[in-house]
Amino acid sequence: MRATDSRTVPAEGHAMQIGLIGLGKMGGNMAERLRRDGHQVVGFDRSPSAPRDVDSLQGLVAALQAPRVVWVMVPSGEPTRATIADLGDVLEPGDVIIDGGNSRYTDDQAHAAALIEKGVKFLDCGVSGGVWGLTEGYALMVGGDAETVALAQPIFDSLKPTEGGFVHAGAVGAGHFTKMVHNGIEYGIMQAYGEGYELLKAVDLVERPDEVMASWQQGTVIRSWLLDLLVRALDSDPGLAKIRAYAQDSGEGRWTIEAAIQNAVPLPVITAALFARFASRQDESVAMKVVAALRNQFGGHAVGHEGSTAPVPVS
Repeated sequence: MRATDSRTVPAEGHAMQIGLIGLGKMGGNMAERLRRDGHQVVGFDRSPSAPRDVDSLQGLVAALQAPRVVWVMVPSGEPTRATIADLGDVLEPGDVIIDGGNSRYTDDQAHAAALIEKGVKFLDCGVSGGVWGLTEGYALMVGGDAETVALAQPIFDSLKPTEGGFVHAGAVGAGHFTKMVHNGIEYGIMQAYGEGYELLKAVDLVERPDEVMASWQQGTVIRSWLLDLLVRALDSDPGLAKIRAYAQDSGEGRWTIEAAIQNAVPLPVITAALFARFASRQDESVAMKVVAALRNQFGGHAVGHEGSTAPVPVS
């Protein structure tokens, strides 16, 4: 097993054992941050090429002392569901599973119900911090009962930033629901920055739009870490000339809007931001073809032709 890499001397009773499944960008950095703070991390990844400490779930369980705490950090959906189901078969009553991926909150509730029959406890934890979390800390949003949260608190304390960044949001599912809303807000903020930057670039009056964005980092009401990251991107690629205008979505924006519909809560900004991402993936909009065809039919307005970039005369 890998030796502990202590960043600080942990307080008495602080250091814990933890199993961590999924050693990708997020999981690997989280394991490293925990080790630096004195915890003993037993890492497992299904890929043999990953820097894992054991080569099976059974080996992971055998390497941990009861009550075991196992953090699952694998892609959401079926990979997470399968991993938690497999863990439920090898863990013992009193052990704890923490799902730190981007699972849907309804999955959390199903996992908890299945695991409670086996005496295995379950927490869901929304995690934000990305590649910066190793040094800056991770924002953690946890769902589950207070007793189980307290059991895992030393782990949360080591992963979170020095000040703030942790909340016990409520019962099982509340952690991932909170993270889902967090990501929906993130969609809206990023879209607003993008639209504002595009308008700055579109007018001849503003000669240095990249510098304008940088100037907003201090003293303005719209300064944020996302703005800092945008300025960082502009520094390395002025005008973002090297980046393709294509944005994926992880699913949480969609889930946020579905939850809003179920609860009759209007989310016009987040919804528009998600649809803007859909639009970014279209080489050509079918909907706008319909609009052009209809303008031609009812008003005789000129239309362009497929494959041509020539301007369409206004009529």
